[in-house]
Amino acid sequence: MNETIALLKRRRSAAPANMTGPGPSADEIETLLTIASRVPDHGKLAPWRFILFEGAARERAGEIALALKLADDPNLDEAARAAERARFSPAPLVVAAISRAAPHVKIPEWEQTLSAGAACMNLAIAAHALGYVAGWVTGWCAYDKRFAAAIGLAEGERVAGFIHIGRPKIALEDRPRPPLNQIVTSFSP
Repeated sequence: MNETIALLKRRRSAAPANMTGPGPSADEIETLLTIASRVPDHGKLAPWRFILFEGAARERAGEIALALKLADDPNLDEAARAAERARFSPAPLVVAAISRAAPHVKIPEWEQTLSAGAACMNLAIAAHALGYVAGWVTGWCAYDKRFAAAIGLAEGERVAGFIHIGRPKIALEDRPRPPLNQIVTSFSP
């Protein structure tokens, strides 16, 4: 079987809680981001960018998440507080893929948004190709304008996903996939 097809057939998402270090090296991160940026990009707009969370930056992002949750609910219980603090900590690397889709005279915003999604998927596939696991996560932080501002997003930018990358703590099991006869039709004239 073709190597690429074999990789794609065995790719699985991993929950961040099931990840550990060590994470990718600086050279591997450069490779991951180079591959993530090699996606369809009508008009060569690069309608996405990336924010890296490594080391103490992961804990800082968790502290920001906790502060925002506490602002909304000062009575947050200790388990919920711990979950927010640890939100970005399990994986040694978290990459925020940021969509910069914007009105353009020729390129629809939808195409730009899809390009950001393709960048997320390329990043996850590249991580697997390098021997890591990845999980594409959103969660409330991806949609919260206060969190977006705190991590440096500009007006009009949106989090397409937080891609958590690390080593697997456990063997990844496949999940049921939809049978093709339920998701594929043929157009008939």
